[in-house]
Amino acid sequence: MSGKLGVAGRVHELCLPIARELGLRVWDVQYQKEGAEWVLRIYIDKEGGVGIDDCVSMSRAIDPVLDEADPVPQEYVLEVSSPGLNRKLTRPEHFEAYMGEPVRARLIRPLEDGAKELEGLLIGYEDGRLELQMDEETGVTIEKKELAWVCALDDIDIIEE
Repeated sequence: MSGKLGVAGRVHELCLPIARELGLRVWDVQYQKEGAEWVLRIYIDKEGGVGIDDCVSMSRAIDPVLDEADPVPQEYVLEVSSPGLNRKLTRPEHFEAYMGEPVRARLIRPLEDGAKELEGLLIGYEDGRLELQMDEETGVTIEKKELAWVCALDDIDIIEE
């Protein structure tokens, strides 16, 4: 494993074969300080969605691997969860998977018109540039470094009882 990956990158590499074996995909890995604690968050996914049993299985399978490889320099809390319905898109493969789908983008700084959040169809992602189609006539291209986050907007059918 490369030493240039950082904690999240090294953990991501360690998770890949375990997730595959469990029939899961690693959506993302985050390592960040929250209050006084460091949190290592592993987001997993699979066709049809992730349940609590999947999270428990991944947590139990990755825990001894993390103990042995020791990629985290300090004590941390391990969390394994689903990326959720409105999942954040962070990696090139995420943008590719959601091409043509509705997304919401939050900007670090507002546009000239004051807009700080945009919703539209993801119609392009190349070289760190995100292209959104806002409506039939309006599109916008934004540098990824100008974004606080981008998330998928999955349609949810609400069944009235």
